[in-house]
Amino acid sequence: MLKWALIFFLISVVAGILGFTDIAAGTRTIAKWLFFLAIAIFVLFLILGLVAGEALL
Repeated sequence: MLKWALIFFLISVVAGILGFTDIAAGTRTIAKWLFFLAIAIFVLFLILGLVAGEALL
């Protein structure tokens, strides 16, 4: 998911440089959502891993 966020970010930067501001804004929004979704999933799995680790002890 972070890979897709990076791809959309790069598309946004290139579109911004070339003057396609609407496309740049749209891909920036998609990249931002994907980044925060990946971080949320990471935190969720981290918490679940800690809880499962505590249950095994």
